[in-house]
Amino acid sequence: MKLSANVKGIGFLVAAVFVISIQNIAVKWIGGDYSALQIVTFRSLLALPFTVLFFRYEGGRGLPATKLPWLEFVRGLFLFLSYTTFMMGLAALPLAQIEAIRFSGPLMITFLSVVMLGEQVGPRRWVALVIGFLGVLLIVQPGSASFNIGSLFVLISVLFYALVAIITRKLKAEDSSATMAYFSSLVYLVAALLLVPLPALVGDMPNAHPSIAFLIRPWSMPTLLDGLIMAGLGLIWAIWMYLLSRAYSLAQASVAAPFEYVSLPINILWGFLIWREIPTWLTLAGAALTLGSGMYVLYRERKERELPSPTPVTEGE
Repeated sequence: MKLSANVKGIGFLVAAVFVISIQNIAVKWIGGDYSALQIVTFRSLLALPFTVLFFRYEGGRGLPATKLPWLEFVRGLFLFLSYTTFMMGLAALPLAQIEAIRFSGPLMITFLSVVMLGEQVGPRRWVALVIGFLGVLLIVQPGSASFNIGSLFVLISVLFYALVAIITRKLKAEDSSATMAYFSSLVYLVAALLLVPLPALVGDMPNAHPSIAFLIRPWSMPTLLDGLIMAGLGLIWAIWMYLLSRAYSLAQASVAAPFEYVSLPINILWGFLIWREIPTWLTLAGAALTLGSGMYVLYRERKERELPSPTPVTEGE
C-alpha cells in the first residue's frame, strides 16, 4: 500500500519530535554537573559543519552567504536565548510541565503576529488565545507555593522562539533553511564563547536556583561519556533538522503541525521511566486548554488559507 505524501510527512514529523526529546533527556541528565553555556558551545561546534553539509546538499557552494546579515544575526541571537533559557528550565522542571508550557508556542506566534505585523485575528481566535494563556497560568501557577521560576525561563524560551518564527517568515524569501541554520549555529557559538567569563564575574552563588546555577556554573572538564553526550547534541540537532525539513517538504504544514503535540506523551513517558516524574492534574488540565486552543488557532489559519480569493469586479459587471 502506497502512503500519501501527507502520511509520510507526518511520520517524519513524529520521528523528529521523538529525536529532539532525546536532547531533553541528555541535557537534564548532565545538567547538574556542567554549565548550560558549555553544553551550548559543544553542541554548536559539532552542529556547524552539518549546516554546511546541508547547504551543499541544497546545491550551494562554499560557505552560506546572506543579503540580510543583521536579520540573520538577530534571528540567531533570539534562537540562542530561546535554547539557553529552555535548558535553564530543564534544570528545574519535570519534562511534562516543560512541554505543556511549550504548547503556548502557536498562541504566542499568533499574538506577536498581531502586535508586530498587524495581522487580522477574528474574535473566535482571540477567545482561543485567552483560553490558551489561562491554560499556561494553570501550569505555571504564579503566586502559589508550588511556583517554580524555571517556568518563567521556559515561557521566555517560547517568546523568543515565537520571535524567531516571525523573523523566519521575512528571511525565507531570501535565505534557504540551511543558510539560516548555518548563521544561527554560528551566532550560538560566538554568544556562548563571549559569555564564558560570566561565572567569574557573578562569583559563587551556593544557594542559587537550579536554573540560575545551570547558567553560571564554571566550566569543567567533562568525562569521556559526558563529552560524547554534549557532542552528540549536535548530531541530534542535525538529524532533527533533516527530519523536520523532510516532514514539511512532504506534508502540508496545516496537516502536519498538530502532530508536534505528540511531544507531551513522549516526554511524560521519558520523565516517568527515567526520573519517576508524574505530571500533576493542574499541569494536564492546563496542557489540555493550551493544546485545544492551539489546535483551534491552527485550524482557523488553515481554513483562512483555503478560502478562495474574492473575484475581481470588472467593468460592466
